[in-house]
Amino acid sequence: MSTMNVSLPESLKAFVDERVNTGDYGTSSEYIRELIRADLERHRLRSLLLGGASESDDAQAAGPIYFDDLRAFARQMA
Repeated sequence: MSTMNVSLPESLKAFVDERVNTGDYGTSSEYIRELIRADLERHRLRSLLLGGASESDDAQAAGPIYFDDLRAFARQMA
């Protein structure tokens, strides 16, 4: 396994430490790996959605602007 050093502002480091201290994760590395895996899965899903959309008649509706608008809508609803 490779090693990577990451610099975080104190507030983010405190949050990571809090997540580890609650017992949800064994180490900060475990937490960061889980975040990266989730991001990778979102990226794969987006690629699949865009790939499927490009095969449909309404391909423009599912482009990057569509996802930006969808995220903005989700933030408003939260």
